[in-house]
Amino acid sequence: MLGRVNHIAIAVPDLDVAEKSYGETLGAKLSPRQDLPEHGVTVVFVTLPNTKVELLYPLGAGSPIQSFLDKNPNGGMHHICYEVDDILVARDKLLAGGARILGDGAPKIGAHGKPVLFLHPKDFLGTLIELEQV
Repeated sequence: MLGRVNHIAIAVPDLDVAEKSYGETLGAKLSPRQDLPEHGVTVVFVTLPNTKVELLYPLGAGSPIQSFLDKNPNGGMHHICYEVDDILVARDKLLAGGARILGDGAPKIGAHGKPVLFLHPKDFLGTLIELEQV
């Protein structure tokens, strides 16, 4: 079911510092900032030869990233995103196997303009997993 790793997301308390760290210090190519109000985040993608790193910064008062940063003030890994061919087939197979889908179970459009779902971390060794249809 799983395809390649699409990205690893890191919640950051200061997006300017994170961009400087990845862009200037590590010499990585950065995307422009993208506000995603429906997800409560501002994202910047670090493009690597084999995958991407997503820098997540809170957008708005109800941001789930702010909740994460309240518990982890220095930031840290937030989730890993895997690609799937058909998100509805993947969802249905996961539900049949007892996995929990966060939210209402309906895919939402993610930062790449493609359908995404998040899987409950308690079902996957404490790791929040995002699935993205490719």
